[in-house]
Amino acid sequence: MILTRVAGCAVLVSCLLGPGAPEAPLPERMADTGGGRQLVTAVADDPRATTGTVTWWERRGARWVEAGSAPARFGAKGLTEGATRVQGTNTTPTGLYALPYGFGTEAAPRGTDVAYRRVGPDSWWCQDNLSRSYNRWVEGLPKDCRAGESEKLDAYGAQYAHALVVAFNYDRPVRGRGAGVFLHVDGAGATAGCVSVPKEAMRRILRWADPGRGPHIAIGTTGGRTAITRY
Repeated sequence: MILTRVAGCAVLVSCLLGPGAPEAPLPERMADTGGGRQLVTAVADDPRATTGTVTWWERRGARWVEAGSAPARFGAKGLTEGATRVQGTNTTPTGLYALPYGFGTEAAPRGTDVAYRRVGPDSWWCQDNLSRSYNRWVEGLPKDCRAGESEKLDAYGAQYAHALVVAFNYDRPVRGRGAGVFLHVDGAGATAGCVSVPKEAMRRILRWADPGRGPHIAIGTTGGRTAITRY
């Protein structure tokens, strides 16, 4: 209801939409979309969920338009607020993040424009809180990055066939918050904190992503404290 005034009198004017009125596209209901013209949304029903939907959107003129969607998997312990997440909890961090580059054990799909690194036998993601390389790709483990606290990327040939780095805790890493969060290909079940989709969907996202259009990913739930519309 909207309160207006006519000839000095308050008049209530209903602004309720009819039952058949379409809801605005999700990006138009969000607090922020990253400032670009491409957005991936990863949405779960609630923080305890391990499955949901990934949708990729592009801005055409003044409107956001869905470009594709796929079933998604989240952390085995659900989702949690990214700003307070704790490393090793198998939770997916909610929030809005850049997608700085792609990588994979397989070559980039034809038509991929984002920067893409090929995984080799010495490719690791350092997750050691004591290392200067924390939350970074490294070629060969630095002396201060323990193997037991890191991920050897080619050990996950199926899941990391294709992936995009999610810039969670990336620009100014906070030790203990988490490292190595990606959008990648499905494995056998829920993830350790990443977002995963079927392989063909991941390939489609890589071909679709345009670095000139500033793609970001927003991760959240349909409502509550981790609602995707908050980010």
